[in-house]
Amino acid sequence: MTRDQAAERIRDLTREIRHHDYLYYAKDAPEISDEAYDRLFQELKKLEAEHPELVDPDSPTQRVAGLPLSAFAQIEHTAPMLSLDSSQDEALLRRFDERLRKALGTERVRYVVEPKLDGASIELVYEHGQLARAATRGNGRIGEGVTANVRTIASVPLRLRQEQGLLPGLLAVRGEVIMAASSFEALNERLLAEGKTPFANPRNAAAGALRQLDPRITASRPLEVYCYDILAAEGVAVESQWQVLEALAGWGLRVSQMIRRADDVEEILAFHRDLEARRDDLEFEIDGIVIKLDDLAAREELGLTSHHPRWAYAHKFPPRKEVTRVLKVVASVGRTGVVTPVALMNPVEIGGVTVSRATLHNREEVARKDIREGDKVRVQRAGDVIPQVVERIEEPGRERGPAFRMPTECPSCGAELFERGPFTVCPNGFDCPAQLAGRLIHFGSRNALDIEGLGDETAKQLVEAGLVRHLPELFDLTADQLLPLEGFAEKSATNLVAAIEKAATPPLSRFLFALGIPEVGATVARQLARHFGSFERLRRASFEELQRVEGIGPRMAEEITGFFADERNARLLDALLERCRPQEEEAAAPAATPLAGLKFVFTGGLESMSRDDAKARVEALGAKAVGSVSKATDYVVAGSEAGSKLEKAQELGLKVLSEEEFLAFLAEHET
Repeated sequence: MTRDQAAERIRDLTREIRHHDYLYYAKDAPEISDEAYDRLFQELKKLEAEHPELVDPDSPTQRVAGLPLSAFAQIEHTAPMLSLDSSQDEALLRRFDERLRKALGTERVRYVVEPKLDGASIELVYEHGQLARAATRGNGRIGEGVTANVRTIASVPLRLRQEQGLLPGLLAVRGEVIMAASSFEALNERLLAEGKTPFANPRNAAAGALRQLDPRITASRPLEVYCYDILAAEGVAVESQWQVLEALAGWGLRVSQMIRRADDVEEILAFHRDLEARRDDLEFEIDGIVIKLDDLAAREELGLTSHHPRWAYAHKFPPRKEVTRVLKVVASVGRTGVVTPVALMNPVEIGGVTVSRATLHNREEVARKDIREGDKVRVQRAGDVIPQVVERIEEPGRERGPAFRMPTECPSCGAELFERGPFTVCPNGFDCPAQLAGRLIHFGSRNALDIEGLGDETAKQLVEAGLVRHLPELFDLTADQLLPLEGFAEKSATNLVAAIEKAATPPLSRFLFALGIPEVGATVARQLARHFGSFERLRRASFEELQRVEGIGPRMAEEITGFFADERNARLLDALLERCRPQEEEAAAPAATPLAGLKFVFTGGLESMSRDDAKARVEALGAKAVGSVSKATDYVVAGSEAGSKLEKAQELGLKVLSEEEFLAFLAEHET
């Protein structure tokens, strides 16, 4: 075959494969068998291998290319990717409909209803018909660039199909990255066979696969993308959501075949009941339905709130519930020493997740529900995430086991337990292995020392292996000690040791929060750091001195002085300070603070800094960052996806600052 003949055959094969991709993914109507498709694909690969100069970057064979990334780029969306107002309450759905019809001044509107896919939201941007970039939702305004990964997903066309007319110069599409239930099960089976940890549910599996730095890993995961909205377009004339969906399908993008029109709430509810009844038989996870106004011009008239469109609504399904049997009730020790009763159960599938344990909260809750070993119980995933025992199911004639009693000794360290209200508590603090593991996790968390790689499983392994018997020993770890632990190789071990070394000189406020002192959260830690300046000054502070710090009352002062007065804590802190040196902080005297007495509320996400950092900066100027909006609030800082706090501030006529205005405000007062 000559070069010209090869070029012509490559063009023909590319066109034919794209056509069959369109029929398979967008129309769900394949014309040829998988074997015939594979033959075409292999022929194309062979010709491209023989003539590499003829390979087009958008060839069907070029979905996986390039080396692993070191990090994802931050990409601003062409239009905000807002969340949806949602509820399970039928009355709220009816109120949404009434509010919408009243705003439009009409008695009849048409809706488009579709399944609410439970996956990872994505933006696809095409320039002149060619896939230019893809980004995760992120904070709604800025996401992570995952273009190389999305190129590996077969249901995403690298080039849009052009049936008639010109392709838009720019097209930004919103979709959902999902994993089919059967594919999810097969993936987990493969991971288990390889000795790896399986995913908890298809949503986590899809999101995890999408955010792999190595596109080859994403390519090995069975992902699909369903598209449902146009975020931005040039030269596209559509007047309704239904036409949007038809246009998306026409361009070769995959659209759900379960989408319907509805003329009133009753038809919406019928669609909801139908999908809920079929939920367990569907190939994909859904957690409700989405209702959208069909008329795009009417949508423009209704507009948006700061975090959701006024013309769309999600009517969620109730949490999944299943029946199983309690095998055993055990006591689990948490970071703060609270001992929680946990039900171990016969494994049961709830929403694609195998649930085998659920919290019973505390001894009073166990007694109220009267849960015993051997009982048949109804379990649900609260918010489709957290397993909890809803109730015991009566079994007339069946003899029940003895009532559960909390242990008198800690199941982790053997210390004598004591009662504090409805809770049972181990007093052994850092010397209790279970508490130590929890404290390690907290110590390395984002708002504390922010030690990358020190997650739940790693912390537990360090304690179980005896590598960290006391908190200070964390800073003595070597890469060689970590290598025998599951999941560690030379690079990951070296990275964790480096991250720990980097965290050895933290700001005083972060160090205080990391210690897990009772009643001391991130805000109080900042206040203490600014007031006392050094750890030693705080450590020696009296009960009375502590109460001079704004926001600290008698109970908090008692907890703090008690923590430092404990002899075991004192020995631990002395050893810790030999390895970890918190940096002193100095604040202006109260009289010099320009914002003294002002109250700030922060809502939504900020791009230039975290919300905690924003709070710290206004507090350093003497202001107070509070959690709720009231008439006493002086300023509300509204970032992306600001919610009900912004709406309340507007109702009260309070001063609202955008992020840009807030930065200017800081620049004026921090000089």
